[in-house]
Amino acid sequence: MKIMSKLVIHAPRSKSQQEGKRSFAETIATSIGDGYAISLTLFRQLDPGDGVIVLNKDTRQRAEGTLVRLQPNGATGSGIQRYDVFMQNLVMVPYQSEPLNRNGVAVIP
Repeated sequence: MKIMSKLVIHAPRSKSQQEGKRSFAETIATSIGDGYAISLTLFRQLDPGDGVIVLNKDTRQRAEGTLVRLQPNGATGSGIQRYDVFMQNLVMVPYQSEPLNRNGVAVIP
């Protein structure tokens, strides 16, 4: 039996202002996180129905929900696939930080 993983994505204010990405509030409202660089190693650990954590470390906000799907959306300059993260049932919860890689994502057991 597979252990359910949790995908953690960071939706900081700076990225939404500088790069036109969805803000934390827009990510929660639309249930879509756009253009996250997720390595093949992390991608293989995820399945629809796994948990999702959306963080904004700047404002200490956190929401949790369920992963619906990862939809390819381009690639980074170094060739890492970018994905739009489709989620459902997002609920605001008390803030708790999670370790993230340099792309602002993590997968935790």
